[in-house]
Amino acid sequence: MSEKVTNRDYFALYKPYGFLCQFTGEESDQLLGDLYTFPKDVYSIGRLDKDSEGLLLLTNDNQYKTQLLDPKNHKYKTYWVQVEGSITKTAVEKLCSGTIQINHKGKKHKVDQALCKTIAPPDLPERVPSIRTRLHIPTSWIELKITEGKNRQVRKMTAAIGFPTLRLIRTAMGSVQLQDLKPGEVRRIFPT
Repeated sequence: MSEKVTNRDYFALYKPYGFLCQFTGEESDQLLGDLYTFPKDVYSIGRLDKDSEGLLLLTNDNQYKTQLLDPKNHKYKTYWVQVEGSITKTAVEKLCSGTIQINHKGKKHKVDQALCKTIAPPDLPERVPSIRTRLHIPTSWIELKITEGKNRQVRKMTAAIGFPTLRLIRTAMGSVQLQDLKPGEVRRIFPT
């Protein structure tokens, strides 16, 4: 008796700003299939909203997807976040505390503890269109690591502490990193 052999595909993509994390949509939508010809049975692991950019993983391996997304597995998703204002040490501590409440599907949700630190402005490709800037209001950057993935969670968390998100780039999911990918670029990966 022979065993059925299944092929598993894994891809890392730098999702550009303005693209949807799906393969079908309205005629005017920018979709994943516009960036690369993926195998038909591949789907994204989690989502990045249209206004966010960075690492998106795609696969046809449901077990790998569950391993990365289930909060019980404590796989961090890492984001570089540009916020409006000069973020304070107190605000960073609040992001780490696990006490922030956000609205999720019409209910209050207390987010899990996170890891957060301030970072220097990273060397990133310019976003098209560029972010809005205010002449007399500074911006700052943080690195935020979370194990959850609620809809627009990072944006809701920074807004809850008074520092709205201006730009959001996911740089890692578990051990897979964005590395030197540019917006719209795809590479095959071989997770361990």
